[in-house]
Amino acid sequence: MTNTLKLKSKIEKSGYKLSFIAQKIGISRGSLYEKINNRSPFNQFEIQSLCKLLHIESGVEMKQIFFDRNVDTIVLNTKEKTDKN
Repeated sequence: MTNTLKLKSKIEKSGYKLSFIAQKIGISRGSLYEKINNRSPFNQFEIQSLCKLLHIESGVEMKQIFFDRNVDTIVLNTKEKTDKN
């Protein structure tokens, strides 16, 4: 799953607006928002495009952002708490 905090940090540092990023990777702003927040997954092309656009050059950094296994537990626990309320 995507590490939302790390990705948002990279986006903020880039200075780009979500609408600009979405346009560059070929999706709507709403779809980008959904993907950033783990409501739908990024595909390979989108990940490659984001890495290029946001200057994510290290394979390690790419894995930390787009394939963070620790996020699974955090997201699932948060969803369970939200569903119970």
